Amino acid sequence: MTPAPVTAAIPEITSPVLASLPASRRRLVSIAFWGNLICQMGIIVTGGIVRLTGSGLGCSTWPNCEPGQFAPNTANPTGFRAFVEFGNRTLTGVLSIFALAVLIIALRWLRSKGRGFLVLAWMPLVGTLLQAIVGMAIVKLHLHPGTVAPHFLISIALVVVSTVLVARLHEGDGAVRRAVPRPVLATAIALAVVGAAVLVLGTVVTSTGPHSGDLEATVRLALDPRMVSWLHADAVMLFCGLVVGMLLVLHLIDARSHARRAAWGVVIVTVAQAALGYTQYFLALPAVLVGLHMAGAALFTAAVSWLVTTMFTWQGPPAADAEATERRVEVSAR
Repeated sequence: MTPAPVTAAIPEITSPVLASLPASRRRLVSIAFWGNLICQMGIIVTGGIVRLTGSGLGCSTWPNCEPGQFAPNTANPTGFRAFVEFGNRTLTGVLSIFALAVLIIALRWLRSKGRGFLVLAWMPLVGTLLQAIVGMAIVKLHLHPGTVAPHFLISIALVVVSTVLVARLHEGDGAVRRAVPRPVLATAIALAVVGAAVLVLGTVVTSTGPHSGDLEATVRLALDPRMVSWLHADAVMLFCGLVVGMLLVLHLIDARSHARRAAWGVVIVTVAQAALGYTQYFLALPAVLVGLHMAGAALFTAAVSWLVTTMFTWQGPPAADAEATERRVEVSAR
């Protein structure tokens, strides 16, 4: 007897709370949540531009660019680098507006999506404020890699949260439950853990490399760049194996279509990132390729986060019913 897939009783994405809003409000919700995600990813890109152009100390103080001078001008001794760094600071202000909009909309219109959703809605604003403090520390400590790397990783964490918020926005409004069997969920969690290791090791590689963020900064991590690059590549290879396994199993269990699309998205981004990573390594880390690799890291984070989110659902029967469905599948397969 052919077993029915565990996900057969789980409908595709739908949110009654979102659907009940007038069309004008739905547009505002989409603009706020997607705008927040795009800005959280975009600030990783602009931060990379600051680093790769040696503009990390283009402004010597914080929050002013120079003592007694809030914004840069053509008389700044660092020239265009002051405008590059200040531009990145300005994007933080734009990001704060979107983060605040996400929180207000969640509290006013989307309370029915549950306490967990509201907790997530606070995080972009809190994280952005934390990033401002870390940014100040980076300037005060003259771009020490011990502060620059956490600055990047906090942005990565905010991309994770913002991606989950967008995914939850269009999902159901009930209690959370698994949308896949436990072994598949365990594989997804392992994939996320290894993906996090890939990103952390990537920051270590960057902290040992030539792009310190300032033309005169020389403090780098006292590690062998080749060794940490190999460790980073090894983690990527392990991640690729998990992605292939995840893609196969999602097709075998006939998972929901958006879960399969999310898995293919991870495959595409991972292949592109691997190609960029190896190319930049063999070409001695040209700034353009390093910048593209950082942009790819933001896409990689969003893709993996979206995939893991599809392992859960907030609609359909309660978790107990999902357990019963899974037991029926096991019995029918014997």
